[in-house]
Amino acid sequence: MNSLAAGVWPTMVTPFTDKNTIDYDALERAVEWYIGKGVDGLFAVCQSSEMFCLSLEERVELASFVKRKAAGRVPVIASGHIADRFEDQVAELQAIAASGVDALVLITNRLAQEQESDDKWKNNLEKLLRLLPEELPLGFYECPYPYKRLISPELLRWCANTGRFHFLKDTSCNIADMKAKLEAVVGSNLGIFNANSATLLETLKLGIRGYSGVMANFHPELYGWLAKHWQQQPEQAEALEDLLSTMSLIEKQLYPVNAKYYLMLEGVFATIHSRSRDHRDFTATHRLEIEQLSRLSARTVGQLRVEFSG
Repeated sequence: MNSLAAGVWPTMVTPFTDKNTIDYDALERAVEWYIGKGVDGLFAVCQSSEMFCLSLEERVELASFVKRKAAGRVPVIASGHIADRFEDQVAELQAIAASGVDALVLITNRLAQEQESDDKWKNNLEKLLRLLPEELPLGFYECPYPYKRLISPELLRWCANTGRFHFLKDTSCNIADMKAKLEAVVGSNLGIFNANSATLLETLKLGIRGYSGVMANFHPELYGWLAKHWQQQPEQAEALEDLLSTMSLIEKQLYPVNAKYYLMLEGVFATIHSRSRDHRDFTATHRLEIEQLSRLSARTVGQLRVEFSG
């Protein structure tokens, strides 16, 4: 298998019913919405999905459901090991692997405690690799919770050389850091995806394969345009990057509740209920800001189609 497809990989948010169960009708609509917006893959179980608030059974079913509904149109990847004990993580990962996803994503902060060394991290990874299906492509996610553990370029080079890793969701938000990682994986199948809007265009120029971040839950088609057209239309790409970077400040509002409200405006979700945040904290002003973002996104999409098509 070659690297996972370049482009946009949303970190999907999970819809819940008023009774706090996963709303699979809304989730099916979400899969269709993302694909209709032209995404290149789906990251089905991650922090945006509120995986730390889901049971293992829910995490497995979430991954399996998204894979079934995507029906081969786009690849689906998932994480989902949230336990502290190594043995429990193995069980979690083996269960997610059996869900049928196209790649299994390892959370970097689960492979060692915050105070533990990179050597400990590598030793745990080596043990884990012996226990996971060899034929299943793997990836990494530098998840910020419960603490952010960035992979060093040296470790990433070792991982790439195993031939088993095809994906990294980079959360460094640092161009120099991503440049060093890109240099470390040259010639391998490991594709690096940027989670940060402000640095996206500059890192695309360096060889980043695309975007995998929370703003793809709002306007993934804008990120898709940037990923596909930045070389042919550099001035328009720079103007769009300026806009995307500014709009991404909405992340600091009440995420993922705000993304769920955006998807309600799109006719996809039925509620803004969340397990990780209290949806009652989502104020009338918050709603107004998301409504304004929705209109701005729609206008920008229209302008791209009219002025920058092709």
